[in-house]
Amino acid sequence: MAALSAWFWNERFWLPHNVTWADLADPAPGVEYPKASHLLSALPLALGIFAVRILFERFIARPCAFLLHIHASSVHWRATPNPVLEKVFTSITKCPDWRHLDGLSKQLDWDVRKVQQWFRHRRNQDKPSVLTKFCESMWRSTFYLCIFTYGIRFLWQCPWMWDTHHCWYNYPYQVLTPGLYHYYVTELGFYWSLMFSQFTDIKRKDFPIMFIHHLATVSLISFSYANNMLRVGSLVMCVHDASDFILEAAKLANYAKYQRLCDFLFVLFAVVFFITRLVVYPLRILNTTLFESWEIIGPYPSWWLFNSLLLVLQVLHVIWSYLIAGIAYKALVRGKVSYGRTME
Repeated sequence: MAALSAWFWNERFWLPHNVTWADLADPAPGVEYPKASHLLSALPLALGIFAVRILFERFIARPCAFLLHIHASSVHWRATPNPVLEKVFTSITKCPDWRHLDGLSKQLDWDVRKVQQWFRHRRNQDKPSVLTKFCESMWRSTFYLCIFTYGIRFLWQCPWMWDTHHCWYNYPYQVLTPGLYHYYVTELGFYWSLMFSQFTDIKRKDFPIMFIHHLATVSLISFSYANNMLRVGSLVMCVHDASDFILEAAKLANYAKYQRLCDFLFVLFAVVFFITRLVVYPLRILNTTLFESWEIIGPYPSWWLFNSLLLVLQVLHVIWSYLIAGIAYKALVRGKVSYGRTME
């Protein structure tokens, strides 16, 4: 186990040349550097955030939904209990092809259309209600707005907000301040809570994609913390939080059937998304991680990995921007957002 730990925390991978873990282990009195063990505090915090979410959705989001005349919709047609079809639905496929339909039809002595109808009704039973989606979006919108507000207020006082060269001056001997620690651990705890909640929430079509997304976010935040790249990491988090609460607000307007407000908010989200992800992110974030850091500290193995992950993120930004632009264009031209997975 010790050998595995020594291999994983190899100094030549994680740290710049001529820097060792021992150099960071004993800072001056009153000075603290980030340690990987700090990240463990995000796990109990994630459980706390998950508990707050449950209380928020029950005592704040649901009453707001009722005021907007959003109620839990009942399923009009429920699938007749059938052990054979239920086993196929849960273990094999929720959308059987003609071969499966024909086999099940013969096995149950049912008409093929009746088997199809059973699967359609069964799928509808698993769909989350508008009330459930409203409560979830209200929670996310509130959290994203709060953490973005905190991030802006904190970074406004930080020199690296205005001059990104400060992200690398005296690296990796950069002091961990309480504000930066709280910002990082709260973000990390939130995404851990999203991973937990995916297993208790109603399963959706994009479950694998969102799970991978949350896992990648947790990994990138943890990696930058362990590597003491918190300064540039805080900028990355703030840039990504800037548009998320607007998207969730657009979903709320959609669920409440305020179409014009929904269209306006979605177009606003698209504009903010394009500015932050296609302008600010490459010109400020990638510029400092790729070029300014090269000049000040020089490259080393974890530097290459960190920048590779950030570049992959930029590729995703371009793909998402293309999809969002199509939806925003329809909202402007047709006067109504075409709700695909982004708005669900």
